Amino acid sequence: MRAADWYFDFLSPFSYLQLVQFDRLPRDVEVTYRPVLFAGLLGHWGHKGPAEIPAKRVHTYRWCHWYAARHGIPFRMPPAHPFNPLRPLRLAVAHDGEARLVRAVFDAVWAEGRDPSRDEEWQALTRRLGIADADAMIAAAEVKEALRKGTQEAAERGVFGVPTFAFGDELFWGLDSTDLVLDYLNDPTLLGTGEYARISDLPIAQARRL
Repeated sequence: MRAADWYFDFLSPFSYLQLVQFDRLPRDVEVTYRPVLFAGLLGHWGHKGPAEIPAKRVHTYRWCHWYAARHGIPFRMPPAHPFNPLRPLRLAVAHDGEARLVRAVFDAVWAEGRDPSRDEEWQALTRRLGIADADAMIAAAEVKEALRKGTQEAAERGVFGVPTFAFGDELFWGLDSTDLVLDYLNDPTLLGTGEYARISDLPIAQARRL
């Protein structure tokens, strides 16, 4: 089996749109689901998310709707976005990134358009999952710390956005890297050869003043 870490946040429509295509992965790839707080990654790297730039926000929502329709993927935006993803993220942490739970939450948010930060939607989701003590579970200090630590460790690994696939030291960010992931899995030497090798160590000619 080949091991892959998949970093995600339920806030991200791109994470959902990649997750529903996991059946494209080779059968010998074993995925470990790594919930992270996208806002924490943004803070670490000092940049804005797409929903924090007004024109990019509209473009992102339209593009995701178009992409889902084009690929026959059920997709419905939640009633407000961004929303607070902490409760479902902590629930995923408490359940060690269980694949069934992760997929169920993503489906609720992005296939059905539900907002898990709203009390009634959160309660409906946990009932559907059959988790009676969800609120107590996510309130545990160790669960909160595990999400914080997991996000920090992801940033230290070089993860700057979601979704991100990690295979050892190689990181593949974004929905649009899915085909690159598949090519890399078909040929793990791909990124260390030819032009890939040259551009991986390309010097900076000019830096923007901040």
